[in-house]
Amino acid sequence: MPWMECNQVDERLKFIARILDGDKMLPLCEEFGISRKTGYKIYNRYKNFGLDGLSDRSRKPYRYANQLPFQVEKLILKLKKDKPTWGAPKIREVLIRKFPDIHPPSRSTVHAILDRHGLVIKQKRSRHKAQGTALSDTNIPNKLWCADYKGEFRLGNHQYCYPLTITDFSTRYLLACDGLTTTKEEYAFIVFQRVFEEFGLPEAIRTDNGVPFSSPMALFGLSKLSVWWLRLGIAIERIKPGNPQQNGRHERMHLTLKKATTKPAGDNFLQQQEKFDNFITEYNTERPHEALNMKYPAEIYIPSTKKYNGLPEVDYPFHDRVITVTYCGRICLKGKKINLSTVFAGQNVGIKETEDRIWLVSFMDYDLGYFDEESCRLEPLKNPFGPKVLPMSSV
Repeated sequence: MPWMECNQVDERLKFIARILDGDKMLPLCEEFGISRKTGYKIYNRYKNFGLDGLSDRSRKPYRYANQLPFQVEKLILKLKKDKPTWGAPKIREVLIRKFPDIHPPSRSTVHAILDRHGLVIKQKRSRHKAQGTALSDTNIPNKLWCADYKGEFRLGNHQYCYPLTITDFSTRYLLACDGLTTTKEEYAFIVFQRVFEEFGLPEAIRTDNGVPFSSPMALFGLSKLSVWWLRLGIAIERIKPGNPQQNGRHERMHLTLKKATTKPAGDNFLQQQEKFDNFITEYNTERPHEALNMKYPAEIYIPSTKKYNGLPEVDYPFHDRVITVTYCGRICLKGKKINLSTVFAGQNVGIKETEDRIWLVSFMDYDLGYFDEESCRLEPLKNPFGPKVLPMSSV
């Protein structure tokens, strides 16, 4: 007798009723056309959960990263609505008492849900609000720079070359074109530091989401390079994946660069860099640009007044503690370790106790997330580097 697909719950009820009447497990399973393992599973669910255990259960995982089943989230929001002065610890305790069969979320998870729905009262801060990633449009030099790697190609000696290019968005001025052997971040640091020393600092840098500008597995997709930019007061802009047209000016420069310097390519890196250097001179000082009313980029571009003087100090006067992130990407509090991200290794972050044993973690003016002392797991807030369009500036 196979299971009736129209109503499996009724069949399970009949199966349990026969077990309770004294039928033996093995012959009963054969009669219903199921394995003995399935029969014991149904019986054990009945013993543990009663009749509720006979209903179909979702095979979806209970918890996704930073996500709760919507029923639990609705319960949390309803409890907060009924008790608006209650915080995450009290709401979590009520959940545990009322629904002992569900896996309770951590305090920081409950707090993050309340915060996401605007139900957490935050103290006013005198500092300016954090600027997220913006796809800005400006015609003022150094408001926005664009950076990217021109796709790799082989030199005459069969080595691969990865040109790292940096331009000023408004004037199209080509700030750098360095042929590198890899896209590893330590080489990008050297190029950007040299450019910062020569031309000063921009207000923002736009890139794609690739290495070393972004780390897909790190918190908010940050990388050590982008964290360094943030420390220098440079906002980060990321184009939408698969939309290179959002960095269109830079991509058009790459087409010109490719035609002028890679056909043919140099025999080695010294020869190829000489080609790049000659192209920079021609592009900036000899090639009229239609979008600039036939002016040269060098006729319009001026270096930034914001000079590069190394990393400034960062302090957290509105936080309870300042903690240096370990090289393993952790912060330590009261002997407990909380994983943050290795991209913050060596950086100071501020933590503030917003409720009893629930802490907010901030990097500079950016609030990253909450953790509680029980679970010691960071629950990230909404990405502070998400889209935010800046207004058009005028000369």
